[in-house]
Amino acid sequence: MVTADKRRSGKGDVEGGDKYSVLLPTYNERENLPLIVWLLVKYFGESGYLYEIIIIDDGSPDGTLEVAKQLEKIYGSDKILLRPRAKKLGLGTAYVHGMQHATGNFVIIMDADLSHHPKFIPEFIRKQKEGNFDVVSGTRYAGNGGVYGWDLKRKVISRGANFITQVLLRPGASDLTGSFRLYRKEVLQKLVERCVSKGYVFQMEMIVRARQLNYSIGEVPISFVDRVYGESKLGGNEIVSFLKGLLTLFATT
Repeated sequence: MVTADKRRSGKGDVEGGDKYSVLLPTYNERENLPLIVWLLVKYFGESGYLYEIIIIDDGSPDGTLEVAKQLEKIYGSDKILLRPRAKKLGLGTAYVHGMQHATGNFVIIMDADLSHHPKFIPEFIRKQKEGNFDVVSGTRYAGNGGVYGWDLKRKVISRGANFITQVLLRPGASDLTGSFRLYRKEVLQKLVERCVSKGYVFQMEMIVRARQLNYSIGEVPISFVDRVYGESKLGGNEIVSFLKGLLTLFATT
């Protein structure tokens, strides 16, 4: 429902023409997808902002795409856009693929495994409007942000990776490895063009490149909750790739 205040507030709200494209890359998320989509529809509906949800499934063998097709029928093809790919091609290319189909002037990237709660999206939008930021990033490491459901090992790895990144790259943001963000679409396009990383390093490089290009970055504290259904995709190979990517960024920025 759009309140009278929202209707009067002009630029940035429904009558101001802003639209938010949510990019949801998926791989084996058939249990999580219905709930994350329902929550997105709920919070966008309550806030009154124009939106679309772009689901980029990378050939999930568990039937994620079939679930997405059912959601498209339920919520409508104007709200749920299916842009699948034949196989798993990586997170960075999934965003590029989704962005090509985004009609919003702002793009939100988030995980589909319920670790990022859509209730924070209205806060991202408010923050962006308050500071006219180019990027708004969710942070687990500032304010009342936090991580829930991780064992000590994963917390140490995440904190350690973030600390090393801060020391080496001095990016001016408190959470480099997070992947819950809002971008101006044209800013996201420019950043993606410059990024060379794949996988988990991609998120970190996006913030580093944003600072290089003097884009403004706001932060919103978020609660990160470990996935309820399915298996984490973070393993030893990803950690090695992260360290290699970090050193590459250090050498080239």
